[in-house]
Amino acid sequence: MSTANQSAVVADAPEDNAIAAEVLAGLRSSPKRIAPKFFYDKKGSELFDAITELDEYYVPRVEKQIFAAHAADMCSAIGPGSTVIEPGAGSCEKIAWLLPELAPELYVPMDISAEHLEHSAAVLGEQHPQLAIRPQVCDHTAGLTLQDKLPAGKRVFFYPGSSVGNFEPTDAVAFMQRMRALMDGDGGLLIGVDAKKDPQVLHAAYNDADDVTAAFNLNVLDHLNNELDGDLDTDHFEHHALYNEQAGRIEMHLRCTASHTAELAGEPIEFAAGELVHTENSYKYHPDEFAALGEQAGLKPKSCWQDSRGWFSVLYLEPA
Repeated sequence: MSTANQSAVVADAPEDNAIAAEVLAGLRSSPKRIAPKFFYDKKGSELFDAITELDEYYVPRVEKQIFAAHAADMCSAIGPGSTVIEPGAGSCEKIAWLLPELAPELYVPMDISAEHLEHSAAVLGEQHPQLAIRPQVCDHTAGLTLQDKLPAGKRVFFYPGSSVGNFEPTDAVAFMQRMRALMDGDGGLLIGVDAKKDPQVLHAAYNDADDVTAAFNLNVLDHLNNELDGDLDTDHFEHHALYNEQAGRIEMHLRCTASHTAELAGEPIEFAAGELVHTENSYKYHPDEFAALGEQAGLKPKSCWQDSRGWFSVLYLEPA
């Protein structure tokens, strides 16, 4: 029986003053920064979905090829009857790649954007009426908790895409440790990891010709304006992304094009011409590099699936 039409459970939703404190602290730091979780209002989620359709952004195509080729093996590794928990579920489309063969007892999609999550869970429920769905609105980057009593048995976390690269490596370990703690000794983690590759391929993926990624990056300002009654002007900023080969990461920023003062949550913020506001890192890992991070979190790699060029990996890890 599907529960996709039930209201999503709201967990750990930050209050406006907490959001304001976090954002203002970031914009008063040096260099200035905005956490990537603030990309995802309704428009931001829609823009990200559009990014996944771009020719330059290879991740969705390569990842889908891996799932198409190896879904049966992934389902076999996980086993039927588990509770599948997907932090940052977004459109909830990727769990469908494993259905119905996976046959979980319950699916718990999590996302910070309540409206987008509710809609996505409802669509999935219509497509898979046999699937029990319990959406949970929360910011999984700020803490990972499970609301309501979940069925007894195996808990498997599903974190596809390349979002784990948005964490600093030490934070990625901490995030996996939180998932490991919620597995109760029996569970797993099926996770997508983008690999290091030709810098030109990476540069094109984050600087697309249609400027969809630029619009996605700039939309964070409009989101903060709406949340915190601000007047950040997108006309005073431009998208700036580069690959830091030494650090093994894409660095995404907003570059200020003219000195000005803006207001956010009733507070003035000074911006200098040429100043960068950091919005996201995206780390790239070879499979053995990421497996080492998993081991630090108490998870051992059981299986790894890659495309023929080794551009992307899907790993399944279990409690060590």
